[in-house]
Amino acid sequence: MDHNDPRKGGVSAASLTDALGRLSTHRAHVLDLVSPTPGRVLRGRAVTIRFVPFRQDVFDAQVNSFARLFYEAIPANPAETVLVLDSGGQPNISVGGETKLSRLQNWKLAGLLTDGRLRDFGELERYEPVFYCSGETVKAGTADLMPIAANVPVVVGGVIVLPGDFVYADAAAAVIVPSGLVDEAFQLAARIELEDAAFLTRIRAEDPDEIRIRGSQET
Repeated sequence: MDHNDPRKGGVSAASLTDALGRLSTHRAHVLDLVSPTPGRVLRGRAVTIRFVPFRQDVFDAQVNSFARLFYEAIPANPAETVLVLDSGGQPNISVGGETKLSRLQNWKLAGLLTDGRLRDFGELERYEPVFYCSGETVKAGTADLMPIAANVPVVVGGVIVLPGDFVYADAAAAVIVPSGLVDEAFQLAARIELEDAAFLTRIRAEDPDEIRIRGSQET
């Protein structure tokens, strides 16, 4: 771990969200996600695959192939890459499980973020990549969703994700950092962590009597 790079650790989803709130006005955090390994942090540059509800009359096994779009999406060296899958507006449908997502293990991606569900948590927790999703399910989603495009804008939990954005997810939330704000946002988040630590020290040293007297004078 490079301790000089705040993207490698030392910040939380909360401090990163606070930092983005100072730098931009759009929502950047996704809530209510779960993981087979909730103690692990997901971080890396986004590549995307867009899903839409399945339609038999337009489905083409070659065009709507997850495998084809996966290899189209990932870069030559995907070690610090996060695959982001939208749910096509169906957050209770599976977008993948152990078999399909073994490609992330094979190619050593950082992990996956989706607002859809995943199957096979027991198997995914043994993979090196980190997975965050809306929940676990047992039913395959191939009859309900189909992938249509790679490395296009997608929407996850109401937040737009563009290829190249930085994804940071922990047990609290996922945060999508615009590609042009990555360094500034993480540096500011690290300062916010220090500010919070200083606040904790001051609060620990508070004198209740002094605060009560000051409060009565203010009113």
